[in-house]
Amino acid sequence: MRRYALSRHMLAIGLAAQAGLIDALGFLKLGGLFVSFMSGNSTRLGVGLATHSAVAWTAAGLIAAFVGGVMMGALTARRAGRWRKQAVLGLTTALLMGGALLSLGPAPGKGLTLLMAAAMGVVNNAFQRDGEVSIGVTYMTGALVKLGQQLATALSGGPALGWLPYLLLWMGLVAGAVAGSYLFALMDLHALWIACGLSALLWMWSFRIGPLPGWQGLA
Repeated sequence: MRRYALSRHMLAIGLAAQAGLIDALGFLKLGGLFVSFMSGNSTRLGVGLATHSAVAWTAAGLIAAFVGGVMMGALTARRAGRWRKQAVLGLTTALLMGGALLSLGPAPGKGLTLLMAAAMGVVNNAFQRDGEVSIGVTYMTGALVKLGQQLATALSGGPALGWLPYLLLWMGLVAGAVAGSYLFALMDLHALWIACGLSALLWMWSFRIGPLPGWQGLA
C-alpha cells in the first residue's frame, strides 16, 4: 500500500469508510451478522450449525452473496482492462442503488442485505496487483497485521512512517461504522441512500485518477 500515489490512498480510505458505514447498517439490521466481514459470518455459520440455529442459513446466504459479488467484480474488472477500477466502482454503486430502492418498500426483506453483501464483494476488486487483491477495503485484519509489522520495522530503524497508511485505512473503516450507526438510528436502512451518494463520489474520484498505466500496473 505504501507504493501507491496519494490519490489512490485517499480512494482506499474512502472505500474503507464506505464499507464501515454499510457494514454497520447491515449489522444493526441483521442483529449481529455482517454484509462485509465474512470471517465473522463464517464463525456465526459454524456456531449456528452446531447449535441448530436458523442464523446459520442467513450467514450462509450472506457469504454466498459476497462471494458472488467478488466473482462479478473480478469478471467486470477483467473485461474493463485499464478502466477496471472505474468499472468495479460503477457496479458497486449500481448494486447499492438497487438495495436503496428496495429500502423504499413497506417491509425490506433479505434481498436488500444480500445486495449489500454482493456490493461489498464487488468493491474488493478495486485494488489489484497481478490479478490479486492488493488492498482489502472491507476487512481490516490484514491491514492491522501490516500496521503491527510496520511499527516493528520503524522501531528497528526502518521507515518512520511506513505504518501510517494502514492506520488511516483502519480508521476510515471505524469512522464509517460510527457514521453508519448514527444514521441507522435516524433513518434505518433508508441511510443506504447516503452510502449510494458516497459510492458515487468515490466512483467519480476514480475517473480523476484515470486509467491504469498498463495491464500489469498497480491499481
